Amino acid sequence: MNSSPTESADQSAAGAESAQVRHGFSRRAFVGGAAAAAAGVSLVGATAIPAAAHPVRRRSERVFGSVSTAPRLPAGFTATFKSRFVRANGIRQHVVVGGDGPPLLLVHGWPQNWYAWRLLMPELAKKYTVIVPDQRGIGLTDKPAAGYDTKTLANDLVALMRALGHERFAVVGHDTGLIISYALAADHPERVARLAVAEVPGPPGAGPSPELFIEEKYNNKLWHIPFNRVNHEITEKLVRGREDVFFGYEFDIQGGKKQPKYAREYYVRLFSNPEALRAGFGFYRAWDAIVAQNKKRSETALPMPVLAVGGAESWGPGVGEGFKPLTTSLQTVVIPGAGHWIAEQAPEAMLDALGTFLTPYRTGR
Repeated sequence: MNSSPTESADQSAAGAESAQVRHGFSRRAFVGGAAAAAAGVSLVGATAIPAAAHPVRRRSERVFGSVSTAPRLPAGFTATFKSRFVRANGIRQHVVVGGDGPPLLLVHGWPQNWYAWRLLMPELAKKYTVIVPDQRGIGLTDKPAAGYDTKTLANDLVALMRALGHERFAVVGHDTGLIISYALAADHPERVARLAVAEVPGPPGAGPSPELFIEEKYNNKLWHIPFNRVNHEITEKLVRGREDVFFGYEFDIQGGKKQPKYAREYYVRLFSNPEALRAGFGFYRAWDAIVAQNKKRSETALPMPVLAVGGAESWGPGVGEGFKPLTTSLQTVVIPGAGHWIAEQAPEAMLDALGTFLTPYRTGR
């Protein structure tokens, strides 16, 4: 049975604490009063919230994975953005929210979390209400045993946005977030005003799939997909205790300037416990279902404008090529010098591309 929204505000802090105790992480949660509880929303990493109908829980430590524990955020970040827990679509979702203006949903890829967008968020928040969740199974969001197909993941985001009061919004998705964002736009076109996608050469199943035996340079970038898809504890056993090696290779092989050590360590730590590692493979273990869903989705072109962004040192124009058959209105951008981790390697160029594309949405044109 799902907890009621009234329960979720108090339980979000307790649940986060218990999860971090199990995994040896530091912890802290601030939980608001009756208004936040009624909305199913609680704040984490904010200043202390005055007591209301329910007592405020204060912890001497902070919840690892929230805004308050993230390393080296841009100046002023925590004044604009706060972590929240929102119960939506039957799970407790962690989401970072800030800014003012039309709603803009940012969907991260694997093996990352909301933090992947940190360099873009302050500038975007000047013009948009920026909503950046951890996907099901990742970061501080719940990690159930099932529900990692893109239909369910898209429904998670629709329910989250509705809980936050947003019925129609723009979406930006990167990596697996591209695949999830495509599903969101295809399954709920009435909710998505504009869609920007980055750094995957099309959603799997919506076009031809790569052959099993491909050139080494592509195999090195894609081998993790068949590995992660193996629905057996062998994958977790092989990675456990070697997370820095496994994820470190993934970060290195995808092209462009290497991410700073602090960011890599942050991402790796969030996957370095058995529950998070299992859930992190959940998306890939649902691959067959995702492919079947995308084959059906590809029968109808997306009605909203789409921007496809590639890094010149990664998938480049391949992102746009993959979306050509899937939309009636496509723009493409290839960012020089950027690899796969485009929002961190070339944030200014990514902001320029998004700024141009999203302006008609922001101004209502």
